[in-house]
Amino acid sequence: MRPDRFLHSRLSTRWQALWSRLSRTLALDAWFPHVPLGLAVGLLGAVHLLPPLIRALGLRFYSQTLTTLTLNLVNVGLAGLPQIGVGLFLLSMSFGLLLRSRLAWVTTVLSLGAGIVLLLLQPGDHLHDWLLPYSVALLLGLLASFPYFDRSSLATATLFAVTCLTVLIGYGVIGSYLLGDLFQPPIDSLEQALYFTVETLSTVGYGDIVAQTPQARLFLVSLIGAGMVAVATIFGAILVPLISRQLETLFHGRKAMNRKDHYIIVGASALAYNTFQELCRRGEKITFILRREPEGPPFSELDVVVGDASDLDVLRQAGGEQAKAILALTDDDSENAFIVLAAKELGKVRTIAAVNDARNLKRLRRVKPNLVIAPPVLGGELLAMALSGEAIDSKRLMQLLMGSV
Repeated sequence: MRPDRFLHSRLSTRWQALWSRLSRTLALDAWFPHVPLGLAVGLLGAVHLLPPLIRALGLRFYSQTLTTLTLNLVNVGLAGLPQIGVGLFLLSMSFGLLLRSRLAWVTTVLSLGAGIVLLLLQPGDHLHDWLLPYSVALLLGLLASFPYFDRSSLATATLFAVTCLTVLIGYGVIGSYLLGDLFQPPIDSLEQALYFTVETLSTVGYGDIVAQTPQARLFLVSLIGAGMVAVATIFGAILVPLISRQLETLFHGRKAMNRKDHYIIVGASALAYNTFQELCRRGEKITFILRREPEGPPFSELDVVVGDASDLDVLRQAGGEQAKAILALTDDDSENAFIVLAAKELGKVRTIAAVNDARNLKRLRRVKPNLVIAPPVLGGELLAMALSGEAIDSKRLMQLLMGSV
């Protein structure tokens, strides 16, 4: 090996070991990167609201009458209302990022892209000195963190669909009300603004309220464009997964068994598959919960539920309330702990959790699974006994296996 490659390999190994130690010390798996990104997106959403409001209010809140305030808000026009919509949407999506929602990640990336375009089109101000590069850096961070946002469920998708529609309708009502004098007849009440927004988004277009100025027409363009994006997002978040799952079942010929008095195994680890084989030899029924749709055997031929096992909806879909036990056998100890916590909300179902790192044994016991199994600890003890020539203590080995030492 060349000296430069050897040095690079040694440095890479040291950096990996340092990162692994730092990750365990700070428990990064529990909060990184979704928590910093969620907070950063929430901050960006709040900052997006400031420029149009500052231009409208003129930083003279105490001296403005209601009439003056309304006129100033109307003068914000197209330059402010789309930015307000982006800000509100980013604020709402930041909560989804904290939950590692895949849908929130997709919609946030789209909203950030729209926000960057708006910043490029608007005249510069003191906020642009850092807001534009901050938005670009945040967008790149989200794109790089795509694998971490892997939680999806029908309930989460429905929640974000409702949030998306609420923000969109709110944007349409506020915008049409503030720009009411630019329509014929003028929109002078919130009820009339709500009627016009629903009429526009539903593409009915009775023609009873017409935009009279280029500013009002451009606002309608932004509202209709946002409506089209929202419909596409909602369709993709709710209907596409349901349809694709049904097609996958149809083409692969896999049918869900009667999920009652069965075992639920979470994860595709070697321990999970070996446990499945031994339970099958004893005539037990098994349902797997995997994060992604299996692409080939052996899991593609088994009863599989795709989703996040720490989600109650996914556990119920797998028949968790009628299961004999739920086995959290993934390679991630923190994920196993969350699965146990979610399973306990189902009722008196038995829970079993695997520990991959002996240092996490005490932490995993705090969630009180019915059984903790620690195969790596047992393997280390057996190897040490074999190398030192010690007599095998079966009682101690069983205690190590069950994580009771």
